[in-house]
Amino acid sequence: MTRPQATASQLIDDARVRVTRFDFEPGAETGWHRHGMDYVITTLTECRMVLEEPGGETREVLIPAGTVYRRDEGVEHNVINGGDVPMSFVETELK
Repeated sequence: MTRPQATASQLIDDARVRVTRFDFEPGAETGWHRHGMDYVITTLTECRMVLEEPGGETREVLIPAGTVYRRDEGVEHNVINGGDVPMSFVETELK
């Protein structure tokens, strides 16, 4: 199944951080990727995410707008908007 791609807009990329805004239409995905740096996510909207993970596992999470969380380098997944409205978040990667 082919899904539309999320839109990534780079906001900052300097010696210390890379900040990217991700916007997803319903059903859009990031595509499989592995995070090469520790990162922080700030949700701009409520985010109903479907996370495809290694080994074929899939899980759904609902993250309220304005939530901030962090993950360590090495996370591998595909993020999909599992909701019926657009979702957006900002990812700050720590160099």
